[in-house]
Amino acid sequence: MLQNIGIPGLIIILVIALIIFGPSKLPAIGRAFGNTLKEFKRATNDLVNDDNEKKSPPSDKNKIVAIKKSESKAER
Repeated sequence: MLQNIGIPGLIIILVIALIIFGPSKLPAIGRAFGNTLKEFKRATNDLVNDDNEKKSPPSDKNKIVAIKKSESKAER
């Protein structure tokens, strides 16, 4: 649906938005839209990262920490 919108279509949409909302409200609307997209992107990245952490096996860093703790207990 949105693949067929070109530069002339975007200009028409911006002119209509300018007429409807006025020049004073347009920057605030754009800022709110940008913040919404940023929050959506952050939330989806968090969900993807949580899924990856659940699927991945324990890292080598945890093994190294466990080995160091057992060595320090053996020294006592």
